[in-house]
Amino acid sequence: MSQWETPGASDEWFTPPHVFAAMGVRFDLDVAHPNGLTTHVPAARVLWADSLAQGWSGFVWMNPPFGGRNGLEPWLAKFFDHDNGVALTPDRTSAPWFGSAWERADAVMFTPKIRFLRPDGTEGKSPANGTALWASGALGVRALTNAAEAGLGILASPVAVHQQRLAA
Repeated sequence: MSQWETPGASDEWFTPPHVFAAMGVRFDLDVAHPNGLTTHVPAARVLWADSLAQGWSGFVWMNPPFGGRNGLEPWLAKFFDHDNGVALTPDRTSAPWFGSAWERADAVMFTPKIRFLRPDGTEGKSPANGTALWASGALGVRALTNAAEAGLGILASPVAVHQQRLAA
Protein backbone atom coordinates (compact mmCIF):
# COMPACT_ATOMS: atom_id res chain seq x y z
CA MET A 1 0.00 0.00 0.00
CA SER A 2 2.96 2.30 -0.24
CA GLN A 3 1.34 4.27 -3.08
CA TRP A 4 -1.01 5.74 -0.46
CA GLU A 5 1.79 7.34 1.51
CA THR A 6 5.33 8.28 0.58
CA PRO A 7 6.29 6.01 -2.33
CA GLY A 8 8.79 3.40 -1.22
CA ALA A 9 8.58 4.38 2.46
CA SER A 10 7.19 1.01 3.51
CA ASP A 11 5.46 -2.07 2.19
CA GLU A 12 4.31 -2.93 5.72
CA TRP A 13 0.75 -1.81 6.44
CA PHE A 14 -1.41 -3.57 8.98
CA THR A 15 -5.11 -4.19 9.13
CA PRO A 16 -6.58 -2.30 12.10
CA PRO A 17 -8.24 -4.21 14.97
CA HIS A 18 -11.79 -2.99 14.18
CA VAL A 19 -11.80 -5.09 10.98
CA PHE A 20 -11.13 -8.27 12.94
CA ALA A 21 -13.61 -7.31 15.66
CA ALA A 22 -16.31 -6.90 13.01
CA MET A 23 -15.60 -10.34 11.54
CA GLY A 24 -15.73 -11.95 14.97
CA VAL A 25 -13.64 -15.00 14.05
CA ARG A 26 -10.25 -16.46 14.89
CA PHE A 27 -7.93 -17.61 12.13
CA ASP A 28 -5.70 -20.65 12.17
CA LEU A 29 -3.03 -19.04 9.99
CA ASP A 30 -1.92 -15.58 8.87
CA VAL A 31 -0.21 -16.37 5.56
CA ALA A 32 1.42 -12.96 4.93
CA HIS A 33 2.58 -11.93 8.39
CA PRO A 34 5.42 -9.40 8.57
CA ASN A 35 8.61 -10.96 9.91
CA GLY A 36 9.25 -10.13 13.55
CA LEU A 37 6.44 -7.58 13.83
CA THR A 38 3.36 -7.65 16.03
CA THR A 39 -0.02 -7.16 14.41
CA HIS A 40 -3.66 -7.35 15.48
CA VAL A 41 -4.41 -10.50 13.48
CA PRO A 42 -6.23 -13.05 15.66
CA ALA A 43 -4.37 -16.07 14.29
CA ALA A 44 -2.89 -19.10 16.03
CA ARG A 45 0.07 -19.34 13.62
CA VAL A 46 1.85 -17.11 11.11
CA LEU A 47 3.91 -17.49 7.96
CA TRP A 48 6.28 -14.70 7.09
CA ALA A 49 8.71 -16.16 4.57
CA ASP A 50 8.08 -18.01 1.33
CA SER A 51 4.36 -18.22 2.05
CA LEU A 52 3.50 -18.97 -1.54
CA ALA A 53 5.88 -21.97 -1.54
CA GLN A 54 4.58 -23.39 1.76
CA GLY A 55 1.48 -25.43 2.48
CA TRP A 56 -1.41 -23.62 4.09
CA SER A 57 -3.76 -25.26 6.56
CA GLY A 58 -6.95 -24.34 8.35
CA PHE A 59 -8.85 -21.06 8.19
CA VAL A 60 -6.48 -18.42 6.76
CA TRP A 61 -6.19 -14.65 6.88
CA MET A 62 -4.42 -13.05 3.95
CA ASN A 63 -3.44 -9.39 3.65
CA PRO A 64 -0.74 -9.91 1.02
CA PRO A 65 1.80 -7.40 -0.21
CA PHE A 66 -0.06 -5.32 -2.78
CA GLY A 67 3.13 -4.89 -4.78
CA GLY A 68 3.25 -4.15 -8.47
CA ARG A 69 0.65 -4.30 -11.18
CA ASN A 70 -0.03 -8.06 -11.05
CA GLY A 71 1.52 -8.79 -7.67
CA LEU A 72 -1.75 -10.01 -6.15
CA GLU A 73 -2.43 -12.71 -8.74
CA PRO A 74 -0.27 -15.51 -7.27
CA TRP A 75 -1.56 -14.75 -3.78
CA LEU A 76 -5.20 -14.83 -4.84
CA ALA A 77 -4.71 -18.00 -6.89
CA LYS A 78 -3.27 -19.82 -3.87
CA PHE A 79 -5.93 -18.35 -1.57
CA PHE A 80 -8.81 -19.59 -3.73
CA ASP A 81 -7.13 -22.97 -4.29
CA HIS A 82 -6.91 -23.30 -0.49
CA ASP A 83 -10.66 -22.52 -0.27
CA ASN A 84 -10.88 -21.62 3.41
CA GLY A 85 -10.32 -18.05 4.53
CA VAL A 86 -10.64 -14.30 4.18
CA ALA A 87 -8.36 -12.14 2.03
CA LEU A 88 -7.98 -8.36 1.85
CA THR A 89 -7.12 -6.50 -1.35
CA PRO A 90 -7.72 -3.07 -2.86
CA ASP A 91 -11.14 -2.83 -4.55
CA ARG A 92 -9.68 -2.27 -8.00
CA THR A 93 -12.67 -3.54 -9.94
CA SER A 94 -11.12 -2.58 -13.29
CA ALA A 95 -8.00 -4.71 -12.76
CA PRO A 96 -7.91 -8.06 -14.60
CA TRP A 97 -7.05 -9.92 -11.39
CA PHE A 98 -10.20 -8.55 -9.75
CA GLY A 99 -12.50 -10.20 -12.30
CA SER A 100 -10.71 -13.53 -11.94
CA ALA A 101 -10.99 -13.37 -8.16
CA TRP A 102 -14.66 -12.38 -8.37
CA GLU A 103 -15.41 -15.55 -10.34
CA ARG A 104 -13.87 -17.70 -7.60
CA ALA A 105 -15.19 -15.90 -4.50
CA ASP A 106 -18.03 -17.15 -2.33
CA ALA A 107 -18.68 -13.59 -1.09
CA VAL A 108 -17.01 -10.19 -1.31
CA MET A 109 -17.30 -7.23 1.04
CA PHE A 110 -16.60 -3.70 -0.16
CA THR A 111 -15.48 -1.46 2.69
CA PRO A 112 -15.06 2.27 2.97
CA LYS A 113 -11.47 3.44 3.02
CA ILE A 114 -9.66 1.70 5.86
CA ARG A 115 -6.93 3.64 7.58
CA PHE A 116 -4.21 1.01 7.78
CA LEU A 117 -1.60 1.03 10.51
CA ARG A 118 2.13 1.58 10.17
CA PRO A 119 4.53 -0.82 11.92
CA ASP A 120 4.79 1.65 14.83
CA GLY A 121 1.00 1.44 15.33
CA THR A 122 0.19 4.91 14.06
CA GLU A 123 -2.59 5.37 11.55
CA GLY A 124 -1.70 6.05 7.94
CA LYS A 125 -3.41 8.48 5.60
CA SER A 126 -6.58 7.37 3.87
CA PRO A 127 -5.85 5.24 0.81
CA ALA A 128 -6.92 6.33 -2.65
CA ASN A 129 -9.59 3.63 -2.78
CA GLY A 130 -11.58 1.26 -0.62
CA THR A 131 -10.81 -2.36 0.06
CA ALA A 132 -12.37 -5.68 -0.73
CA LEU A 133 -12.56 -8.59 1.68
CA TRP A 134 -12.86 -11.93 -0.11
CA ALA A 135 -14.48 -15.04 1.39
CA SER A 136 -13.59 -18.52 0.32
CA GLY A 137 -15.43 -21.33 2.07
CA ALA A 138 -18.19 -21.39 4.66
CA LEU A 139 -16.12 -19.88 7.50
CA GLY A 140 -15.07 -17.00 5.27
CA VAL A 141 -18.69 -16.31 4.35
CA ARG A 142 -19.63 -16.36 8.06
CA ALA A 143 -16.85 -13.86 8.85
CA LEU A 144 -18.02 -11.46 6.14
CA THR A 145 -21.66 -11.89 7.15
CA ASN A 146 -20.69 -10.95 10.71
CA ALA A 147 -18.78 -7.94 9.39
CA ALA A 148 -21.77 -6.82 7.29
CA GLU A 149 -24.04 -7.11 10.33
CA ALA A 150 -21.51 -4.98 12.25
CA GLY A 151 -21.68 -2.31 9.53
CA LEU A 152 -18.17 -2.76 8.12
CA GLY A 153 -19.22 -2.63 4.47
CA ILE A 154 -21.42 -3.88 1.66
CA LEU A 155 -21.61 -7.66 1.23
CA ALA A 156 -22.02 -9.10 -2.26
CA SER A 157 -22.14 -12.57 -3.76
CA PRO A 158 -21.05 -13.22 -7.32
CA VAL A 159 -23.91 -14.31 -9.60
CA ALA A 160 -22.21 -17.68 -10.16
CA VAL A 161 -22.56 -18.42 -6.44
CA HIS A 162 -26.28 -17.68 -6.56
CA GLN A 163 -26.70 -19.85 -9.67
CA GLN A 164 -24.94 -22.75 -7.93
CA ARG A 165 -27.21 -22.41 -4.90
CA LEU A 166 -30.32 -22.33 -7.08
CA ALA A 167 -29.20 -25.40 -8.99
CA ALA A 168 -28.57 -27.40 -5.79
